[in-house]
Amino acid sequence: MKSPEKTDTPVAGKTLVIAEKPSVALDIVRALTPVAGPFDKHDEYYENPRYIVTSAVGHLLEIAAPEAYEVKRGKWSFTHLPVIPPHFELKPLDKSKGRLNAIVRLARRKDVTELINACDAGREGELIFRLIEQYAAGSDKDGRPKPLGKPVKRLWLQSMTPQAIRDGFAHLRSDEQMRPLADAARSRSEADWLVGINGTRAMTAFNSRDGGFFLTTVGRVQTPTLAIVVEREEEIRRFRARNYWEVHATFAAAAGSYAGRWFDPAFRKPQGEGADAEARAERLWDEAQARAIAAAVQGRSGEVSDEAKPSTQACGLLYDLTSLQREANGRFGFSAKTTLALAQSLYEKHKVLTYPRTDARALPEDYLGTVRQTLQVLADSPLAHLAPHARTALQQGWVRPTKRVFDDSKVSDHFAIIPTAQVPRGLTDAEQKLYDLVVRRFIAVFFPPAEFLVTTRITRVAAGDALHHFKTEGKVLVNPGWMVVYGREAEAADEASERDRRLPAVASGERVPVHDVRLDAKQTRPPARYNEATLLAAMESAGKRVDDDELRSAMADKGLGTPATRAAIIEGLIAEKYLLRDGRELVPTPKAFQLMTLLRGLGVEELTRPELTGEWEHKLAQMERGQLSREAFMRDIAAMTERIVRKAKEYDRDSVPGDYATLHTPCPQCGGVVKENYRRYACAGVDGAGAGCGFSLPKAPGGRVFALDEVEDLLRTHRIGPLEGFRSKAGWPFSAELTLAPDEAGQWKLGFDFGDAPQGGEAAASADLSAAEPLGACPKCGAPVVEYGSQYVCTRAVPSGEQPTPSCDFKTATTILQQSIAREQMAKLLAEGRTDWLDGFVSNRTRRPFRAALVWDAEAGKVNFAFEPREKGKRTVRTRAAARGSA
Repeated sequence: MKSPEKTDTPVAGKTLVIAEKPSVALDIVRALTPVAGPFDKHDEYYENPRYIVTSAVGHLLEIAAPEAYEVKRGKWSFTHLPVIPPHFELKPLDKSKGRLNAIVRLARRKDVTELINACDAGREGELIFRLIEQYAAGSDKDGRPKPLGKPVKRLWLQSMTPQAIRDGFAHLRSDEQMRPLADAARSRSEADWLVGINGTRAMTAFNSRDGGFFLTTVGRVQTPTLAIVVEREEEIRRFRARNYWEVHATFAAAAGSYAGRWFDPAFRKPQGEGADAEARAERLWDEAQARAIAAAVQGRSGEVSDEAKPSTQACGLLYDLTSLQREANGRFGFSAKTTLALAQSLYEKHKVLTYPRTDARALPEDYLGTVRQTLQVLADSPLAHLAPHARTALQQGWVRPTKRVFDDSKVSDHFAIIPTAQVPRGLTDAEQKLYDLVVRRFIAVFFPPAEFLVTTRITRVAAGDALHHFKTEGKVLVNPGWMVVYGREAEAADEASERDRRLPAVASGERVPVHDVRLDAKQTRPPARYNEATLLAAMESAGKRVDDDELRSAMADKGLGTPATRAAIIEGLIAEKYLLRDGRELVPTPKAFQLMTLLRGLGVEELTRPELTGEWEHKLAQMERGQLSREAFMRDIAAMTERIVRKAKEYDRDSVPGDYATLHTPCPQCGGVVKENYRRYACAGVDGAGAGCGFSLPKAPGGRVFALDEVEDLLRTHRIGPLEGFRSKAGWPFSAELTLAPDEAGQWKLGFDFGDAPQGGEAAASADLSAAEPLGACPKCGAPVVEYGSQYVCTRAVPSGEQPTPSCDFKTATTILQQSIAREQMAKLLAEGRTDWLDGFVSNRTRRPFRAALVWDAEAGKVNFAFEPREKGKRTVRTRAAARGSA
């Protein structure tokens, strides 16, 4: 397709362009205006005689099972599993229904004869558009999707500059070209839904068999990521420190002193199973041997041999999103989520970076001219800390088509993150830091390598028949190369490094006396906990943990999740209380260990291993190349889903096998040994091997998993807390103290203590509503109404520290007859007495959907339904309270 040309002649059919975000839609309008004429601005779209440009706001729809296959929370039993529907329906997201309806109206306009998918380039952008297209087309009487019947083309953008957008319109891709990617995007999404929904419900059903509701989420990416952190924590817990010794000597050469460390020249790193992974050439495990070596060399002299080699260090590759997130976390402490948000702002709002959600670290081979143009803009810019280096790269002719930078085979959907030919203005401090990080790497990658002279000095000290070897290493920066781009901070670090590591010269044949000998006593250290930077690296390289060569190849550039989703995966694990942040470290919670125990014990460990992602990526890549059908892939996913559910459903033993603890504190009832199993801490008798006295504690009271030290404290002091994270049967969060006391029969029982609040049931849960955002005034008493758990409640209707006994009873569910009631709709009901017309209610009796509004019925003191007037009879308020309708 040629670049769009300006014309005054009306076009018979118009092209609807759907971008992913409003800012991108505006960029497209600005880029097309010079060649296609001015646009009129409407509420949610722009229009001229040739184009209508609109946008989503990210995802507008989510995949859902048809109603007959959907099972609501609270009914997650094995009876309803597995959920494998013949087809998937689409459910609008509550917060963006207005935007979705506007796009659907535009897509259905008779004068719209063609659609252009201008969503972000990649699987996720493809999915966003395809779901909108499907929803606009509607479904047949059996609920199956129908075609929209209008041709589709694809705008594939890597940069948001006006010229890049016009170039994209000049090279639109056909729907046929994009169909394999669309199939892969939809298949990945539906497969994630099947495994996540069924896995989560099966594990939740298993953990809730003894009563209550213990939400246990699993997912194809989330769970293997969690397994990485848990396995590292298990290594740390198993670790036992070992003592070792090092012998250090100082040698007095004529030109100055230098230090050396003893080592064994015959050492070879142990290989194979059972090998000592902590062995090192310089470590001595026997203190007596170390002292003997120190005593033997004291007062003697050594013979020196030097080996000097030139060494080079190239600049790191251009950034992809994960490497940028890792470096920003290490340098500035930015979380992965923060870095993504900053990079997205620099791309979308400021137009100074290319597309950030990329997993590539190279540029296309035809991008050399664009790179030179961008460097020239930087060289001419007022950025004094960057411009001279850009100018140097151009003047020295260092910008050449090297495979390290320009390589089509290393570019997937997107290329590496680089600056655009646009000078930044008005950046925040955090945005400036990230922008500088990207620009410095972009410039430095074209500079020559840094050059060092690396000297290895071996000093041999003879002591009787023994010959002891000491190693000293020095490294001197000869030519900084790319390091100059990183400014004075790097130069200062290099100078300090040179002072520390420059070796005094030793004349040929000179013997050097041993001036001093020191014995260092040390201990081996456990592996470090993960932080966000190291966990992102582990997710990115998860393929290295996969044994199968073909699957490892499929994951070579993928890992667990995508660059765009890894931050959200980590945040999700924290939100689900599987991980917590301790400073910069990520620590797995008891809930995380319990999930790993469950999956291993049930024999569904594939959910914990990256092989699952490797297999999916391999098959999805085949699908994108047209080598595998979507139907075959989904059949395999359905079979795997059925197996996971069957394993959980058929497990009939009392406890799940696992590595369980024996507590130090004795049973409060009989003084016996208390042992852990999957569900409980139970007395095992005085000898620890019997049935015990019958005393036991649940491991997850109120849906919150005990930590081991909490159980020890409770057994010892009979009271702990207050603790947070409990949930009532209705899903309401609460805090409470836990008590351990004998009942009337002398049996020790666990209890919740809410202070002065009345005891018993969910009403006793003392709520902290201080951080909840008020939605409006209660129609009964005027107090603030907030969202709390699965309900909207009056703050006087929930017991709290200030008000142990509720004084109001206004409550209404956040989901009524399967219709989610958005916060803004509840706020409208409180302010105006009614909501907008809502389409998603489903009758419990007839199972049919219906349209209604919610109204406040002051006479009845309830929230009721209102219906649109009919031709005969205009009664609009049903007497049954809507607030009672629940999902």
